[in-house]
Amino acid sequence: MLKYIKKYWFFCLLAPMFMVGEVAMDLIQPDMMADIVDKGVLQGDFSLIVNVGVRMILMVIIGGIFGILCGVFANIAAQGFGNDLRKDLFGKIMHLSFQQTDKISTGSLVTRLTNDVTQVQNMVMMLVRGFVRNTVMFIGGIFMLYRQSPRFALIAACGLPFVVIAVTFFLRKTSPLFARVQRKLDGINHIMQETVAGARVVKAYVKEEYELGRFDDANDELCTENLRVQSLLAFMSPCMNIVLNLCVVAVIIVGGFTVKTDGGITPGNIMAAITYLAQILHGITFMANIFQTFSRAKASADRINEVLRSPDIITDGAQTPNPATKPLSVQERGTVEFRAVSFAYPGSEDHKVLENLSFKVEQGQTLAIIGSTGSGKSSLVHLIPRFYDVIEGEVLVDGINVKDYNLKDLRDKIAIVLQKAELYSRSIEENIRWSRKDADPLDIKKAAQIAHADDFICSKSYGYYTPVSEGGHSLSGGQKQRISIARAILKEHEILILDDSTSALDLKTEASLYQALNKEHPNVTKIIIAQRISSIRNADRILVLDNGTVSAIGTHEELLAQSEIYKDIYNSQLKEGGIGK
Repeated sequence: MLKYIKKYWFFCLLAPMFMVGEVAMDLIQPDMMADIVDKGVLQGDFSLIVNVGVRMILMVIIGGIFGILCGVFANIAAQGFGNDLRKDLFGKIMHLSFQQTDKISTGSLVTRLTNDVTQVQNMVMMLVRGFVRNTVMFIGGIFMLYRQSPRFALIAACGLPFVVIAVTFFLRKTSPLFARVQRKLDGINHIMQETVAGARVVKAYVKEEYELGRFDDANDELCTENLRVQSLLAFMSPCMNIVLNLCVVAVIIVGGFTVKTDGGITPGNIMAAITYLAQILHGITFMANIFQTFSRAKASADRINEVLRSPDIITDGAQTPNPATKPLSVQERGTVEFRAVSFAYPGSEDHKVLENLSFKVEQGQTLAIIGSTGSGKSSLVHLIPRFYDVIEGEVLVDGINVKDYNLKDLRDKIAIVLQKAELYSRSIEENIRWSRKDADPLDIKKAAQIAHADDFICSKSYGYYTPVSEGGHSLSGGQKQRISIARAILKEHEILILDDSTSALDLKTEASLYQALNKEHPNVTKIIIAQRISSIRNADRILVLDNGTVSAIGTHEELLAQSEIYKDIYNSQLKEGGIGK
């Protein structure tokens, strides 16, 4: 975390300096009060009382100004630190591979970006302000106590080891528990995220009580862990208070005895000594809270660092110059080729999802992919933009291995519409424009017309500026899919991938969409995953996947003649439904 503090080193230096000034004002006042008692009250010198009292008031004002300035500079450092850390953490999350985000749940990432960063930010504030204040107060209090009488300082020195032992014991007990508390908070956020995202399913199956029970269980676990930590910490402050209050009693006894016998200590000295002990007590108690905050922040910092230090699994290619700048012939652009490709998801290397795939799609061609559920269709297209890497073989785009590309250059060539249409809480226009910020309104309208979204958008009260609710719940499934397709069309791309993204469209709309795509973007290579034969029968080539292998590849007519799997799918969907070839 130190590199995030370095940027604000000047404020981290100013804040403690002003804090030292504030503490100095606080430390001088008990000594001045002793003068008021011994030289003013006991000797009847009213002018001294007024003079010292006025000086004390001025010191309080100066100390207050120092304290305010310290707070301002400490807040600038802590808030700036939190802002920079949160930005970098979010940036890292955005660059995590699917493999890494699958490992760390969404709820956990939300907790780390919010609560964990706040805990570390609070620690910075404590260190810059509270730690300095109480350290100086402690050292200064001991020194001023010694000035009143070495005996008082010796009493404090005898009590301090017990305080240190108590603080160390409780913090060692609680430190591991803070990590468990944060993990329980992950669980709360995970359940909340799942339940809100799936609210319609919850209501459809009348599972509100079940989800309430799940949340209650997770919340009870969090409460139990918090109570366990707080119960231990509840003993720490009383233990320190007992020790330090015994020191106060000892000061009163020793001071009273000394005043009575040799007069080496005055009543003002005793009063000042008690005040200094109270300051030391307050300082140590606050230091215990700082150590508690530090323990919790340490657990949070470890969780943040786990994300920040995660190695980039999908990295830019090492080839120089960048293959994206390599001159390409017209025929090379937009080609996609698989050469003996095998793939397994990380952690399941012994179970290959795809095995020994080889095929090539030329520029402007339409390749359709069909197969049973779980045959590896989505896994196949995820390899083209390098959402995952192959374990064997090569995937080539424009004749170049995708591993040799700069990731941005590779993905700039590809527009992809995934199975689930993801929309954001913005207007329809902003959702479409999201893929190309410099697009003008005519480009956006044209993309929507190709995607057959323009009619329903214009029918809405605010047209393209109609707000979209979170997750697109204010739109139907087909409307969300068409907006997502319009967004992909608007992007300047060589390859368009539609991963079963027309499933909510009727057959007529779907057919019109594909006709418009071929007419308006004839040179764009199209890879379409679909479940319906009617959606893909006009494709240039159709690839039939069976358990991760290529069962057959050809045109619709060729597959009807050669592929039993394709023929079975055709018969079940079309022929038996009364629709001929």
